[in-house]
Amino acid sequence: MWAKGVGVFAEAARLLRQRRIEARCVLCGVPPAHNRDGVPASQIEDWVRAGDVEWWGHRSDMAEVLAGSHIVSLPSHYGEGLPKILIEAAAVGRPVVTTDWPGCRDAVDHGVTGFLVPIKSPPALADALERLVADPALRRRMGEANRRKAETQFGIEQVISRTLDVYARLMSECERAASPALSTA
Repeated sequence: MWAKGVGVFAEAARLLRQRRIEARCVLCGVPPAHNRDGVPASQIEDWVRAGDVEWWGHRSDMAEVLAGSHIVSLPSHYGEGLPKILIEAAAVGRPVVTTDWPGCRDAVDHGVTGFLVPIKSPPALADALERLVADPALRRRMGEANRRKAETQFGIEQVISRTLDVYARLMSECERAASPALSTA
């Protein structure tokens, strides 16, 4: 989908190619049927023919795809909450380049686990990707930090604990609201 930043990613990949940065920029997934925001397959094929990206289509083996990657990028401005792919990237210890956008920014500690870039900015995305491509030690450090973040913030125990805390707070607020008010005459 355009709102997930596919066009921005393709343009950033083109900029990397123009800068003679050796990187394989891969798109996974297929355009959603009957969605006006879907990127037409013909557009993706044009990017492939130009040599900007590889298109692997639908993949049911995303764990393998992530294991074979060095960086995960999602230049989204979709407003989908916390994107699952960013949590998956953290779980496998990959640095992330994503947008400074609600949900996406919650998955990244800028400069520690990856980089946040402005939405709809191919040059900023290309700069961040180039920095990580050029510096394997930085990729490794950020990936390790992202794995620790996954363990401490996105593990099932932490998610359940935070969910139960929300329920307890809401129950307490409901009980207070239902209590009769006391007044003295």
